[in-house]
Amino acid sequence: MPINPDAVGETGGPVSRSWNSKDALLYAVGVGAGTEELQFTTENTKDVQQRVLPTFAVIIGGGGTPMGKVGSFNAAMMVHGEQGFELFDEIPPDGELESTGKIVGIYDKGSAAVLEFEAEAVNKATGKPLLKTRSMLFCRGEGGWGGDRGPSDRVEFPDAEPTHQVTYATREDQALTYRLSGDRNPLHSDPSFAAMGGFDKPILHGLCTYGFTGRALLHALCDGDPSRFRSMNARFSRPVIPGDELTVSMWANGGKALFRTTNQNGDVVIDQGVCGYS
Repeated sequence: MPINPDAVGETGGPVSRSWNSKDALLYAVGVGAGTEELQFTTENTKDVQQRVLPTFAVIIGGGGTPMGKVGSFNAAMMVHGEQGFELFDEIPPDGELESTGKIVGIYDKGSAAVLEFEAEAVNKATGKPLLKTRSMLFCRGEGGWGGDRGPSDRVEFPDAEPTHQVTYATREDQALTYRLSGDRNPLHSDPSFAAMGGFDKPILHGLCTYGFTGRALLHALCDGDPSRFRSMNARFSRPVIPGDELTVSMWANGGKALFRTTNQNGDVVIDQGVCGYS
């Protein structure tokens, strides 16, 4: 069946998800962390305790989302539109959580449908809330039924130089590492599948670009301390090709920062970013 707008409000779960030290290490390497970030990329370095990148929340969170109730769409024409998360505690290197999810919006953009989901997760070891995620999927070719177009609020960036700027280079094989954290969509690895979606070559996972961006925010705003990272939300505005260079620009103001990420050509690839920190 096609997209079903009446699915708004449907819930799913609870769903359990566990992870271990290796999962967290693999994710960190997948989003570009290396020898200068051993607290995230090793578990046995002298005098260094393993910690977890805050954006790992998007890997372990989101469970219980009732995807089967939104109807059908062409996966080759779907891209990640927006992603956010909120942390209530620091993510441990090993753990298990229980998530419940909800469809909070299905919007008609004319040429596309946008699906919005939220999920809340509890740390099963403590019984306390650990994190909350929010995601939006942009399904090209699935709109046009005359439904609500959805919210149109936009972040207004200051007319000033960024408070911080961090640049990272991605590898040409970056997507092949990142996909091992769970997203095996061939759009990011198979040239023929990418061509079906209208791309000249496989593109980088949006959440990989998001992870690079989160690393920049963590180090620039929180001095690399995950316990100070509170929340992050941003919109994916342009595909990234593995091998691209990413520059994250931030405008910080007392516990809140606006941010966006551009490629080596100055094209904005992540936009409308808001980060909370302490």
